[in-house]
Amino acid sequence: VQLQASGGGLVQAGGSLRLSCAASGRTATSYGMGWFRQAPGKEREFVAGITWSGINTSYADAVKGRFTISRDNAQNTVYLQMNSLKPEDTAVYYCAARNRVGPAVAVTMYDYWGQGTELTVSS
Repeated sequence: VQLQASGGGLVQAGGSLRLSCAASGRTATSYGMGWFRQAPGKEREFVAGITWSGINTSYADAVKGRFTISRDNAQNTVYLQMNSLKPEDTAVYYCAARNRVGPAVAVTMYDYWGQGTELTVSS
């Protein structure tokens, strides 16, 4: 499975942005998907996850209520809608897939990673 993340950019604090993650390859398998981020000098951290069905989602406390993860399996795409952005959201955002129907919090639980898309939130 190949993952292509896009949609990053520069946005002012309080603004919104939507990231996309397009999957290609063996997309017929049921994958749990996740979004992670990595700020300079910090470890990669979980942001949000979604089950194959799209029914169940999970979020890191830092983004709960501001970010929404969703997926369109017909388009093999996962989205991360980010609202009320803060400077501390600045990071490179990665999408990831795992060979399970549900997401996971740990980086090591994912089998495939996209290349990352950079978000900068200015104050």
